Amino acid sequence: MNRLSAEDQRKLESLCEKIETNTRNFLGYPVSKDFDYSELVNLLKFPINNLGDPFAECTYAVDSREMEREVLEFFAQIFRAPKSDWWGYVTNGGSEGNMYGLYMARELHPKGMVYYSAATHYSVHKNLHLLNMPNIVIRTQKNGEIDYEDLSNTIRMNRHMPVIIMANIGTTMTEAKDDINKIKAILNDAAIQNYYIHCDGALSGSISPFLEPRPAFDFMDGADSIAVSGHKFIGSPIPSGVLLVKKSHRDRIARSVAYIGSLDTTITGSRNGHSPIFLWYAIKTLGYEGLKKRVEHSLKVANYVEERLKSIGIEAWRNPNAITVVFPQPHEMVRKKWQLASEKGWSHVICMPNVTEQQIDELISDIQKQQEVVLK
Repeated sequence: MNRLSAEDQRKLESLCEKIETNTRNFLGYPVSKDFDYSELVNLLKFPINNLGDPFAECTYAVDSREMEREVLEFFAQIFRAPKSDWWGYVTNGGSEGNMYGLYMARELHPKGMVYYSAATHYSVHKNLHLLNMPNIVIRTQKNGEIDYEDLSNTIRMNRHMPVIIMANIGTTMTEAKDDINKIKAILNDAAIQNYYIHCDGALSGSISPFLEPRPAFDFMDGADSIAVSGHKFIGSPIPSGVLLVKKSHRDRIARSVAYIGSLDTTITGSRNGHSPIFLWYAIKTLGYEGLKKRVEHSLKVANYVEERLKSIGIEAWRNPNAITVVFPQPHEMVRKKWQLASEKGWSHVICMPNVTEQQIDELISDIQKQQEVVLK
């Protein structure tokens, strides 16, 4: 067995210490860290690759396709996908899932125009550039939700073109959710017959099925495809995502690849075979009720954050049933310690399932200390 030199061993130990320290205090990013996959460590010895389509046989057999399919079936159920008309795969993250949704929309509607709000994640613009798709940015409301009046007016000005909607099910900064029912009503009022709706549910897509009232975001509401991140609400040591799309759409672009003896309807071809195992393990150990309790905990802590910030005179707010609390950005030292993402003078705390009221109390204490320094 090869060994690291003494210097490289110190570098590795230093990296471990840094990561452990920085993991303790981050509240500004939607990443769950309360997982324990130690039971799966033996699988790191193997080159697990879910090459090609998860539902097709492949000559590369060091794979976790069976577990991947179970993960997809779980999400198909909670996203109310049509039983005989859905397909998907575990991606490397939400951005890949969004690219696939846009790619699918382009193949179905080559002359389509993409509409998305100004609060959409930056990766969407990158994907649109890579796919060379014409697009129009729509205004947002104050809470980060798409401006439906602007969307309606803009679609009517271009109603000769097929409509491709990139809907946000939880924007990056404010966790605003675009309402698919309202978007469908706009399309119907404008008599648009050729359209495609993709939902970017990176964080909130995995939370929304457990909310009351349930947001309008899934297949039964009118989505053609949905992408979520696996490492956010559920949690994983490796970034991952889940992409679901109507199978009837996917069949339009599927093609066989002789080299691997399988269909390849994915974007990357070779795909991480470990990620589906982590998601499968989490889903099987937590179950539907366990995931629901994670949502309830996050909502409870989010309410606590909002109330605590308001109690010390800070104008905190959040969208209905959101786990993201928005407030004026605090001192740089506080933002750096707690790794608070900030934009245009605002910061946010995202109450992932691992966030505790004790951590929030520490954050509030740090904010108050900086306020006292400023007053002096």
